[in-house]
Amino acid sequence: MQSAIHEADVLDLAHDGRGIARIDGKAVFIEGALPGERVRLRVLKRRRQLDEAGLVEVLSASPDRVEPRCAHFGVCGGCSLQHLAPAAQLAAKQAQLLDNLQRIGRVTPAEVFAPLRGPAWGYRRRARLGVKYVTKKGRVLAGFREREKPYLADIRRCEVLLPRFALLPEQLAALIETLSLRERIPQVEVSAGDAVPGGAPSAALVFRVMAAPTADDLAKLAAFGERHDVQIFLQPGGLDSITPLRADYPPLAYQVDGAGGSAGGSAGELPITLEFGPVDFVQVNREVNVAMLSSAVEHLAPLATDTVLDLFCGLGNFSLSLGARAARVVGVEGDPQLVARARANAERNGIGNAQFHVANLFEPKSFADWAERRYDLVLLDPPRAGAAEIMIRMPQWRPRRVVYISCHPGSLARDAGILSETQGYKLIGAGVLDMFPHTTHVESIAVFERIA
Repeated sequence: MQSAIHEADVLDLAHDGRGIARIDGKAVFIEGALPGERVRLRVLKRRRQLDEAGLVEVLSASPDRVEPRCAHFGVCGGCSLQHLAPAAQLAAKQAQLLDNLQRIGRVTPAEVFAPLRGPAWGYRRRARLGVKYVTKKGRVLAGFREREKPYLADIRRCEVLLPRFALLPEQLAALIETLSLRERIPQVEVSAGDAVPGGAPSAALVFRVMAAPTADDLAKLAAFGERHDVQIFLQPGGLDSITPLRADYPPLAYQVDGAGGSAGGSAGELPITLEFGPVDFVQVNREVNVAMLSSAVEHLAPLATDTVLDLFCGLGNFSLSLGARAARVVGVEGDPQLVARARANAERNGIGNAQFHVANLFEPKSFADWAERRYDLVLLDPPRAGAAEIMIRMPQWRPRRVVYISCHPGSLARDAGILSETQGYKLIGAGVLDMFPHTTHVESIAVFERIA
């Protein structure tokens, strides 16, 4: 039997995008509801601390409510905030960031930076699409999983993928249905770089194949690549098994600022070009990445005499721009393949003052000689787990400034508390990065300065 329908005022937005109301003093999380609204709801799950509810009707809508662009919104789990105006999304994410900093880290930034924004739609240059042949439907589905369910959403078009890939779910499904191994392809990864001279942006599709494709399969994959101007790769096993369908594919690459060349370069010179592999980590939003990098360099303000430490450096996204301005940059990353790419990218761009090391940054006791030196500036770009394990090294490095790029406000807040309470740093500014519009992901930048 269904539960009763209630009326309530929505008071806040939860971290997962659901509206929060209170009924008889107990918090109720309502899918699809927005702060400031009067709604009718039905409780679906009762828990000790809170209840979960579905939205029955919006009686009084928020002025920030908008019509979702995507026809699959509400089913596909890729986005959960398309019904909230972009400016209001950013305001909610900023509020979440500041709340975490205060509640978890017990710190408040001296300045709240304006959000760094890019396009609200068609921004995503990397994605992993699930694939499944559904016997009952008699066809292949390709795309993202349904919201809070293990099933693939039946989607045809994605509004946040780059425009050239908007119809990729439907196109991939149609292709894979014709292959002999249609039931043996669980996922396809898409990755795009910047435009190459005289052509379209370089792009690749990596098909995870659980069986050997036939000659006919290979011909169809090759024809798909030619038709859509994408490189085709096959992955029969681990990441080291990824192989291109053709040997003459040009490298994937993207560009950042205009400080390429020798150390001490300045804006206006040749841009830095970073090459990457089809499954390498790159920031999914090109425009926000460029703005983020520019902001990080501006806040660090490296001098020509400085030595900069770039932790979790990846393939050199920040390192090369920093090396083009400082005396030396030392990049550290746990993935040997990314470190190899960073070294090659530095050499290719003529940045000879960059050194790169492979290290597990979650195990400080294993650090090599690079960790025993002094550094004038430190940049951190850790995964969701944050960087608490390496905070104990700050008194030794003694950088005058630290810039922390975060993909999780909770771990950033914890680390900000460590830096401010035990390491002698002040949080002079923080702000959100709109890396993933229409999702609940909160990316941010925080700047710390050593207290004299």
